[in-house]
Amino acid sequence: MDVVLLNPQDKTAVKNKLGLSLPPLNLMYLAASLEKASFSVKIIDDDLKRWGYEKIAKIIEKLNPLIVGVTATTATIKSSLEYIKAIKSLLPDVLTVIGGPHPTFLPLDTLKSLRELDVVVIGEGEETITELAEKYERKDKKGLEEVRGIAYRTGSRLKINRPRPLIKDLDKLPFPARHLIPFHEYETSNEEAGGMITSRGCVYSCEYCSSSLIMGKKFRFRSPENVVDEIEELVYNYGLHDIAFLDDTFMLHRRRAQAIADEIKARGIDVSFVTSSRVDMVKRSILEKLKSAGMSTIYYGVESGSQRILDLMKKGITLQQAKDAVKAAKSVGVDVIASFILGYPGETPEEMDKTIDFSIKLDPDYSQYSILTPFPGTPIYYKLKKDGLLEEDWDKYTVIHPVIKYEKLGLSKELVKRKLVKAYFKFYSRPSYLLKHTHMIKVFLETFYRTYIKPNLPFRDVITSKSA
Repeated sequence: MDVVLLNPQDKTAVKNKLGLSLPPLNLMYLAASLEKASFSVKIIDDDLKRWGYEKIAKIIEKLNPLIVGVTATTATIKSSLEYIKAIKSLLPDVLTVIGGPHPTFLPLDTLKSLRELDVVVIGEGEETITELAEKYERKDKKGLEEVRGIAYRTGSRLKINRPRPLIKDLDKLPFPARHLIPFHEYETSNEEAGGMITSRGCVYSCEYCSSSLIMGKKFRFRSPENVVDEIEELVYNYGLHDIAFLDDTFMLHRRRAQAIADEIKARGIDVSFVTSSRVDMVKRSILEKLKSAGMSTIYYGVESGSQRILDLMKKGITLQQAKDAVKAAKSVGVDVIASFILGYPGETPEEMDKTIDFSIKLDPDYSQYSILTPFPGTPIYYKLKKDGLLEEDWDKYTVIHPVIKYEKLGLSKELVKRKLVKAYFKFYSRPSYLLKHTHMIKVFLETFYRTYIKPNLPFRDVITSKSA
């Protein structure tokens, strides 16, 4: 085995809109690029298996790879490093590599935190991990110096190389190596198992978002033909008829979105899909076209019911645009998921209530609420850090735990947490909502238990260890 790619166990309470485990699309992209370069690759998803550091390390010891790559978000960084430490103790000569949003923005801090970690991949990883593997396989001692887009350890010194340019032609990337994961084992719907990305980059500068900093300010996109080729692979090779386009803003290039719809229809593919859009980008005509091609649901980042807070976030939208976008989607028979953020620095309790009330007034099919979490790399992170307003216990960066020192802003963490619970209860416990969405009663109760009750049980660790 040449390369093992590991998705660590995510112990955070909220992972996605329903708290389920999803196949690691990022690792499937890396694996596909490595396989194209003739490396043998294995993906281990411990967020699915829940085996833990020691068992995973023993499995990898038997595989004896040249390289082990681990992905990490801010909430999983501590866990990811524990896997690397356990693996290195059994395979001292393996090259340990970490990538993902958190290491991308704090590469030297990440290297400093664990001496068993050799390399941090910064930003887009497909070309970087492939070049790194080729250099390491040849045991080229100077190889690491020439690999752009990494930070690494050389003896007792830490070095950062020149940044790697963003991939210009996304059509050249091979489709994710889905054959390396066990689709049937995921507890998700087909829609989530059939996730795909059709574009990268974001031209906007929302204060709380790091997407444009990871994937660039330039919007890069795959051709409609290339996108629909992958849809055909999902439908005909994997039997998936529900697909989620996981782009930050699928609708940013409206002509391309329409061309994708036209291509799906021209090929006669029976598929249902979910897209995302800013609320200031939708028009009824484009929604109708996408709906006719199979779009079932659209995701909007509304974020606040206060125009003042939207302006503080540099979101660049109005409340009226949010109303119009939801109305347009409903008028063509498309379900709406809307996301909202509570506890933005400077927000008052009354403005949080305004957001909750606004979310109910919009009446989307699903609402997702989170507490403002200033992830490393975001503009708001650097501002709050400079003012000494952040706690940097990364385990708490789960979007349901307050990590801002709200007391210094005239609020309290408990108040913000209460507002989050209030938002979910107020939205999902409405009789009018539950009558229209009866299947959500069970989902709501299970999600609430998993998110708010189970993590606070005094004997939780005993339950977890027995069920592991």
